[in-house]
Amino acid sequence: MKRAVLFTAILLASAAPVFAGQATTEMTVRVGGQAMFPSKTIVANAVNSADHTTLVTAVKAAGLVDTLNGPGPFTVFAPTNAAFAALPAGTVEKLVKPENKAMLTKILTYHVVAGNYDTNKLRSMIVEGNGTATLNTVSGGKLWLMMNGSSNITVKDEKGDIADITISDVRQSNGVIQVVDHVLHPSA
Repeated sequence: MKRAVLFTAILLASAAPVFAGQATTEMTVRVGGQAMFPSKTIVANAVNSADHTTLVTAVKAAGLVDTLNGPGPFTVFAPTNAAFAALPAGTVEKLVKPENKAMLTKILTYHVVAGNYDTNKLRSMIVEGNGTATLNTVSGGKLWLMMNGSSNITVKDEKGDIADITISDVRQSNGVIQVVDHVLHPSA
């Protein structure tokens, strides 16, 4: 009898959260220690990621918040704080100054592609492109994507630098974020 009561109590306790949160349960990916909710926009999620505070500051300085809160869909190759920290000393501080807004906007929009490119779509494009997929960025530049092993996708920028997608398919209401470990650079 005690076992039956204990089993029932455990069953009800484990089921209660399911029923209580049924209407709001979303499949999430954790980025920067926080859940990223598919029902939120790119910006609404990014502001909660401890790994993307520099990116959020830059997006605000460039005046791109409204754009990235828009309907999209957008794919954002989102550099982490560590990626920005790897830039030469003083680069970020210089870019976020009002007089450098045009340059900052170009760099940030180089990380954005119109459309919803999850890893399945990217892999398919890479295979169709005989090992390389080319994406046109919102800034007018190009990014090249390739496989590095059986599952890792890399992104090559116009300067020839390579970034790894470290967290993939972070779905948003207006697109998808692919977290990258380097800042991507357009050609001059």
